[in-house]
Amino acid sequence: ELPPGRLLFQGRLSGLQAMLSSDARLFRVAAVAEAWSWVGLLVGMYLKYSEVGNPIGVRIMGPIHGLLFVAYIVASWRVAAAHGWPAARLALALAAGIPPLATWIFERFALKRGWLTAPQAVPTRQSGRP
Repeated sequence: ELPPGRLLFQGRLSGLQAMLSSDARLFRVAAVAEAWSWVGLLVGMYLKYSEVGNPIGVRIMGPIHGLLFVAYIVASWRVAAAHGWPAARLALALAAGIPPLATWIFERFALKRGWLTAPQAVPTRQSGRP
């Protein structure tokens, strides 16, 4: 049995999650994680280059952000291939990896436009033949 909090969480997301492919879910997680790792890296850079002069933030967040950036790029390619995105949309997703927090903004933008939802099956007419 799931704990009560898990049931509430499942109830709110179940409809949306059912419409998203596994590639789209991976893309969403990678986009948000990459965006927040950017914030962590910027904080680390501030600590390194300010009067504090401590490089530990960059030493920790630099590799984490690099890994999450690569994960975002891979997730972008996967979701583009799975959903048949045109090249311009993929280029926009990849360009979103450059400015801080833009991956999260692009993820929200893509979700609202239905770019991450799984293609729905189109009903076909039965010909009546056996």
